[in-house]
Amino acid sequence: MEMQQIRYFLTLARTLNFTRAAEECHVTQPALTRAIQALEAELGGELMRRERQNSHLTELGQRMLPLMQRCYDSALTAKELARSVLSSDVASLSLAVSHSVNLELLMPMIAELFRAFPGMQLKLQRGGRDQIIALLKDGGVDIAIAGPLGEKWDRLDSWPIFSEAFEVALNQAHALASANAIDIAKLAGQQILFQEGCESRMDVSQRLDMGEMVDPWGHQVVTHHDLMAMLEANLGLAIVPLSAPQTQNVRRMPLNDAGLRRTVSVYCVAGRQRSAASTTLLNLVRTGDWSRYAA
Repeated sequence: MEMQQIRYFLTLARTLNFTRAAEECHVTQPALTRAIQALEAELGGELMRRERQNSHLTELGQRMLPLMQRCYDSALTAKELARSVLSSDVASLSLAVSHSVNLELLMPMIAELFRAFPGMQLKLQRGGRDQIIALLKDGGVDIAIAGPLGEKWDRLDSWPIFSEAFEVALNQAHALASANAIDIAKLAGQQILFQEGCESRMDVSQRLDMGEMVDPWGHQVVTHHDLMAMLEANLGLAIVPLSAPQTQNVRRMPLNDAGLRRTVSVYCVAGRQRSAASTTLLNLVRTGDWSRYAA
């Protein structure tokens, strides 16, 4: 199926006249007729029934009309977008953010970026450590923001943006919720919720093992949203970074005797050409005020 055939069909459906449709499409009537016949052969049935002054779309033609119209409109939009991108009218940016990083932290920078590039096309991807590394290596993203990736790759550029402590997050109805702070020893036997893909998960688990905890791996979730939903339901407690989202029924408190910290960084690939939008976001993130989370 070719876009030219679709254009001919849409014009014919509007005019209901082969001669007039051919004139509007600037082709001969036989050429338009052959194109419609080829389209009918591909779809397996007649689209237009010719009956002198009463030519009309068949049932198949009527069903195909809105689909063809959307297809044609989408093609025109894609063509216009390609023209804009090639002429630099539209900026594009592919950004990867780790599951363990609260996206709300980046919204002031992203909002500023949209003000600088009003027509920008943003592709935001989420993933764990392995997915972030793969996206950077394969060129799937321009910039990534995550905790420690632990990757020994000489082309991986990184700029630390803030370092933060970890806290205990638990429902206000939890048995430990009345404490002002929690020692690791008090977590023994508790159901721990872990965020899958968190770059600091192994470090946290090793610290919990040192505290001789029961089943330190606990339940696993992927997103902050899922983690908070389980905490809201009082299905366990979690060790979360200071910058993690907060909800009404979930209390946060310091974790004593742990010394757990992580550094969140922005990552790029050395030597790879960056767009104006990605360079701008990189500068915004590196110069942002992160002091709130560095405490």
